[in-house]
Amino acid sequence: MSTPKSRRWLLLAIFLIGLPLIGFAAFQYAIHTLRTQVEKALGPQSEVREIKVGLNGVEILGLRIKAPPREEGGKKPLAWPAEDQLRAERILIVPSLTDLFSAKVVLNTIRVENAYLAILRTRDAQIKVLPSLLDKPEEKPAAQEKTASGKTEAPVQIHIGRIELDNAAIEFFDATVRNPPHRLRGEQIKISLEKLQLPDLKGQSKLSVDGILKGVKQDGRLAISGDVEFATLESAVTTQLRGVDMLVLQPYLLKTAETSVSKGTLDFELKSAIRQGQLRAPGTLSLKDLELGSGSGTLMGLPRNAIIALMKNRKGVISIKFVLEGNVNDPHFSLNENLATRIGSSFASTLDISVEGLARGVSDVGSGTAKGVGKTVKKLFKK
Repeated sequence: MSTPKSRRWLLLAIFLIGLPLIGFAAFQYAIHTLRTQVEKALGPQSEVREIKVGLNGVEILGLRIKAPPREEGGKKPLAWPAEDQLRAERILIVPSLTDLFSAKVVLNTIRVENAYLAILRTRDAQIKVLPSLLDKPEEKPAAQEKTASGKTEAPVQIHIGRIELDNAAIEFFDATVRNPPHRLRGEQIKISLEKLQLPDLKGQSKLSVDGILKGVKQDGRLAISGDVEFATLESAVTTQLRGVDMLVLQPYLLKTAETSVSKGTLDFELKSAIRQGQLRAPGTLSLKDLELGSGSGTLMGLPRNAIIALMKNRKGVISIKFVLEGNVNDPHFSLNENLATRIGSSFASTLDISVEGLARGVSDVGSGTAKGVGKTVKKLFKK
């Protein structure tokens, strides 16, 4: 016959054994709910080899998100320059245990391994990343979705603590400089993005990018770090390029009528800040071992022969400083034109160019005096 004391111990033992089991069952239920949410969020353009549910979270294997579908009615294809928006061998989604049963979705980490990501900069300078997932459909107000009962409700807020991309390949297609879009490819890319809120993208996110920028004759290094709010583009970001092949950057530095680049590397650093739509970005640019194509023409507005003379006088290295400024919300503001203008102006005004050297290098410009040539060059960049 059991005593009241022994029954209390028995009930306590059952409670201590049952509580972890109940917690484990609840955890598994929440994880499977998260899997359902993931499958829904990926949308019809996605293909998944396998989705696993484990103690750590949801594991997605063999993910592919194909190019965006045709526009409404199938009249025009959405101009996407690659076959896929995203491919990934493995994605691990780790939820926050403390928020599993709340109305909001809170994810501690999303880790993406061995991925390919395509990014498009459209002709009107809009950045498109995973448009099938992130672009808001025009036919539906983003703030309202119908439930089964016919009522409307706000979209689920998703809070992500950290997104990591490891060993990724990223292709950046830029339609603002060429048609078809100019392609830049990065490999061995590591990306870290902290604190992201979907779908409104409000709040500051810390960004870090490091990897290799592929070139024609040699590869360079790319590094980006800083803070950005994607909803407003308010940001403070440092961008560095080291030893980048000039051949892949020609569209950003040369106009169509200018001479071509045969060889050379570029070092670049830009510390940009956007506050209330106003951009201010001091930067430095160094050109090394530059070789230009044959014939006449200009490079960033300077006569070709003058550039060759400058490279010779400076032992194969030209370094300049410049500042980009403007209102990024102004539809007439062009970052590409601003960059080309500022770099060209810096060549003329801050390089301490020898007027006599220019006169020797630009004999094909005219028979004016050295002083006249110097004034002509400065007028080219005074805008």
